Amino acid sequence: MSKWTDFFRRERMKLLRYVRSLIEDAGDRDAEDIVQDVMLSIFDRADVSLPIENLTAYVYQSLRNKVIDIFRKKRDVVSLDEVISEAGCDAVRDLEKKELIEQIFDAMDSLPPEQRAVLIATEFEDRSYRELSEEWTVPIGTLLARKSRALNKIKKELTGLV
Repeated sequence: MSKWTDFFRRERMKLLRYVRSLIEDAGDRDAEDIVQDVMLSIFDRADVSLPIENLTAYVYQSLRNKVIDIFRKKRDVVSLDEVISEAGCDAVRDLEKKELIEQIFDAMDSLPPEQRAVLIATEFEDRSYRELSEEWTVPIGTLLARKSRALNKIKKELTGLV
């Protein structure tokens, strides 16, 4: 067991860098969570004492598999309509439609260009994530994350206004 803990202590920063390289938009916390999940799953194995021929390769492959699993999970895709309705149904109904649209576009203008582009392409141009991924050479997971962040920012701005 101590060889495992020594390995993770010694290689922690390298492992974090590796995970960040696999996930473009990974924050420190995301990478840290993935490394910790893999570490825990290795420690929870039935028999940690069984020899592993190449410990480093085993850990890196486990990290890669964990990242792939995360991307395979189906993410909840939220539409702009849902964000508007969650912003406060009564308040949204009270606002005039024109004012609400102006507020949404103002909030969209404050978004980073990548987030705004994904939001416009998926919500207003009805383009698919796969199509955008191929055209922009950006992973689908990255596009989903950008749209999610954009919608969260818009939601915060709308709820702050209401």
